[in-house]
Amino acid sequence: MPMQLLPASAAAFAPRAAPNIVLNTKAEPWLTQTLKRINKIKRPLNSIPQHVRCLTETLGGEAAIWSLTSLMLPKAPDAELRKDENPLIEALFNYQLLHVEAYVVHVDMVSQHEVAFKLTTDTIDALVEYHKDIYSVDASANSYSWPEKDTQLKKMQSEFLQAANRFVFRTGVRALEGLEEEGAGELLDGRANEVKDKILGLFLPLLPPPPRIVDVIHPAPLVPNQSAITGNWWQPTQSLAPPHPSAVDSWRVLPSTPSPTATTCSESGSNSIWPDFSLGNVQLPSPTPSYSQPIPYTTAPAQYYSSPLSMAPLPAFPSSLPQHCGTDFGLGGFNDFGWNQSVFQPQYATI
Repeated sequence: MPMQLLPASAAAFAPRAAPNIVLNTKAEPWLTQTLKRINKIKRPLNSIPQHVRCLTETLGGEAAIWSLTSLMLPKAPDAELRKDENPLIEALFNYQLLHVEAYVVHVDMVSQHEVAFKLTTDTIDALVEYHKDIYSVDASANSYSWPEKDTQLKKMQSEFLQAANRFVFRTGVRALEGLEEEGAGELLDGRANEVKDKILGLFLPLLPPPPRIVDVIHPAPLVPNQSAITGNWWQPTQSLAPPHPSAVDSWRVLPSTPSPTATTCSESGSNSIWPDFSLGNVQLPSPTPSYSQPIPYTTAPAQYYSSPLSMAPLPAFPSSLPQHCGTDFGLGGFNDFGWNQSVFQPQYATI
């Protein structure tokens, strides 16, 4: 129900006044029967104004107090309650029954089809006293201490006082079927449980203040930033093998097939300048053969290799330097010593 439809008597701390009655152009049969049942003196109820007058006088009387629900509340704080082995004795001495009473302030059977109840002054005072003397004490004892605890406790009590005075219970207009003589009544069809839940919802817990936001100080890194390193601190002690073979000059690539051995050479020339020079384990580059030898590293990426020159097998030399190895070895200067140039030509031509 919108708040603007409620009368001024439904506001907080407002005194009780006659209820506001709004009926439709045609009275409901159940309402007519209820009014005839509660009136000792027969009154005419043949028109809407007669229904409005009867409801206003009945619900506006001093005795027109409705019992909405009942609450079982402790009589003292938890630390002062009596302890007994018999739970029945504990219930009798430690708990009390508080009847929540209210009166009708508004009846709307046109737009909202609701009836509004406001708590009586005695019920409000009983709820406020219980909240201050018992509920607040238990809430304070069950929470830790902080500097603003007393201020927060008083603020909670003040908010409950305001909430209890503003409390208005709204339910369906058929609740008027529980109307009794002199305007008193009781809620039917389980509506009392709704009132109990709403009133218990007014008792808010005592919450400590939220934790203060503290700036998190991040510790200094153990390793300085990469840009702040002046020297090469992380130079590895051992060099790792490259993931791919490095580029190789074409003249350094050696064939994998065995080299043929020269059998004869010319005896012309002189070896007086090579008396102590031994080439038993030396291989020299040979002249270019008539066909191309495939490159050894065929599976490596192409960007690491250029097309190498084809190499022919190298001859194996004896322990002493031969007397004749002509210009076929690429050493043109050996021709001056009488080396024969045509010794190995037939062998390379037949490969």
